[in-house]
Amino acid sequence: MAKRNIIVIGASTGGVEAFQQLIDRLPDHLDAAIFIVWHMAPTLRGVLPQLLSKFTTIPIAHAYNHEPLQTNRIYVAPPDHHMLVENGTIRITHGPKENRFRPAIDPLFRSAACAYGNRVIGVVLSGALDDGSAGLWTIKHHGGLALVQDPQEAHVAAMPENAIRMVAVDYILPVAELAAKLVQLAGQDVSDFPQISMEEDEKTKTEIRIAADETAQGLTIMEHGQSSRYACPECHGVLTQIREGSLSRFRCHTGHAYSSDTLLATITEKIEENLYGALRGVDESIVLLNQLGDQLAETNQPRQAAIYFQKAQEAHLRGEHIRQAIRTHEPLSLEKLTHPDTDVILNNLH
Repeated sequence: MAKRNIIVIGASTGGVEAFQQLIDRLPDHLDAAIFIVWHMAPTLRGVLPQLLSKFTTIPIAHAYNHEPLQTNRIYVAPPDHHMLVENGTIRITHGPKENRFRPAIDPLFRSAACAYGNRVIGVVLSGALDDGSAGLWTIKHHGGLALVQDPQEAHVAAMPENAIRMVAVDYILPVAELAAKLVQLAGQDVSDFPQISMEEDEKTKTEIRIAADETAQGLTIMEHGQSSRYACPECHGVLTQIREGSLSRFRCHTGHAYSSDTLLATITEKIEENLYGALRGVDESIVLLNQLGDQLAETNQPRQAAIYFQKAQEAHLRGEHIRQAIRTHEPLSLEKLTHPDTDVILNNLH
């Protein structure tokens, strides 16, 4: 029989501390391959393997493309690249961002589930918004196990909370107990893969090909959902809405993907950006109107000059309305709506 020996772990804000605590409690030899995705800026130097190697003797490094998969190894997604699992090998790609990140958690989880089915254990740790929930759902749908850090312990509870809300999670534990549970579960015998519908299997494979940067395949994602009224915040293409159980998420034909919560956060963040763009245009029109009015006054055309000055004053009043809208605008997410003190927590983390 096959062994449960593929462990995929994802985290965002607060994840480094959670990774350290988890790996520090693993034995020196574990009959499993461990894959880690941590949200990071594309320009950030990839230091996570060096940081985590202080807490374990298990070999740990950034994965490289087509690297053979081995047990008793920890593979870390390199900056600005997705990490995907195939049968026996690892893919490192520069596919479209998911939930505004590359690397993102969902592509790793999704690919592991497709390749290894019920041999997979998915783990969601501390982080904002809900990357990882869709991938964890796919792991469960393919017969794998879902583990989540106790939200009360997490530095930022949103990712664990959303995973618990959207997925039939098997275990919700503090990090110390998660490590013990992984040791207990790793190496257990598992039965054959559960049966997956042809449509569901094809959708998952299509999304894996998109993350693998096989962009022509992105056009077929429209066959697996319904066109929405929303435009992709990144490329402005029409977003296709995909439903999986209680999950609802979105992907455009070029490949960018968003959970509902990430889409809400991105749209409301861009409102402020657009308001500032409108304010810039108003301010520029005021400067130009006053300049033209001055030129008319200098050429002894006071009546025309007065019209320009009046329009500049009207534009100034409109600009004040826009400034007020900027002051009162609030970027939204499920986390902020359910936890009003989130901003205080996040500010303390920076």
